[in-house]
Amino acid sequence: NCSHNITMKMLVCLLLVVLPIIVLGECTHADTAEAEQHNRSKSLKYKIAAIISILVAGGIGVSLPRLGKKAEALNPENDVFFMIKAFAAGVILATGFVHVLPEAFDTLTSPCLKETPWKTFPFTGFIAMMSAIGTMMVDSFATSYYKRLHFNKKPKQVNVDEEKGDEHGGHLHIHTHATNGHAHGSSTPSYELGPSDPSDLTRHRIISQVLELGIVVHSVIIGISLGTSESPKTIKPLIAALSFHQFFEGMGLGGCISQAKFKTLSRAIMALSFSLTTPIGIMIGIGMSGVYYKNSSTALVVEGTFNSASAGILIYMALVDLLAADFMNPRMQSNARLQLGANLSLLLGAGCMAVLAMWA
Repeated sequence: NCSHNITMKMLVCLLLVVLPIIVLGECTHADTAEAEQHNRSKSLKYKIAAIISILVAGGIGVSLPRLGKKAEALNPENDVFFMIKAFAAGVILATGFVHVLPEAFDTLTSPCLKETPWKTFPFTGFIAMMSAIGTMMVDSFATSYYKRLHFNKKPKQVNVDEEKGDEHGGHLHIHTHATNGHAHGSSTPSYELGPSDPSDLTRHRIISQVLELGIVVHSVIIGISLGTSESPKTIKPLIAALSFHQFFEGMGLGGCISQAKFKTLSRAIMALSFSLTTPIGIMIGIGMSGVYYKNSSTALVVEGTFNSASAGILIYMALVDLLAADFMNPRMQSNARLQLGANLSLLLGAGCMAVLAMWA
């Protein structure tokens, strides 16, 4: 019994000594077994390959909807485009719920952070909620501001049209006189006119800009995380997963940019900003790899906060501005076949992105 008690005491003492060392090693990257797997020269080659692959995939994805002028299936007025947008919205929704939010939870509840305040309050959910509310406020205020700006100019347009009589037939009169209760010319239902209505254009432009903000924040963090990694075993599966990730996200953003009908320069700037963010993040990560410690308290708090905010933006945009806007559209409500196709596309997009969570 005495020897048994002594043995138990020794085991307890050993655990008390070893456990803090294990935790410390996890937080300061001092684990020798993990260090042996790191190969800086080999991982650098994979990082360069990742920059090229992700840049190409993102560029193709964000540019694809612009082919609508040449490919009928990708035309914004085509039913197939509704299904493509539903697929892309599913990708963005799954990115927020399955990729970004769980990562933010893990980061802000890390054992490397202090008990107070990080373990006593659910900062991840709170930041994501406030981010979604903030996005809704920006969305609402910006839309109402541009609508007031447009309608304040409208009476002048009405006088010009009335003087010119019937020279401007068709649905131009519908847009010009809509607020005054008139309907001249074409009897085409308003929901079929698409984004030619200035208020619709304003809406699509705000949506595309806010959505890009959420995606860009998330993409930079992903890039820095990959760039600071020194394990080829970690980087290899991330190359394929993040390439698909950027391609699908690019399709969703590209669809919004296409509907917003920006000028050529604005479209090019937005497409380049999206395509370059993850590669730039990787290059920043490569430069910081000698001094950046992913499990340091500062890095964890910054990464977790930005991921939480990004998740809130992406979830709000996917549910409210992309899915609700299209799924409640009278055009889809009156077409059962289109409705079924859009729902299946949504599930397929969310499912594909959820599966990628096993690698990235």
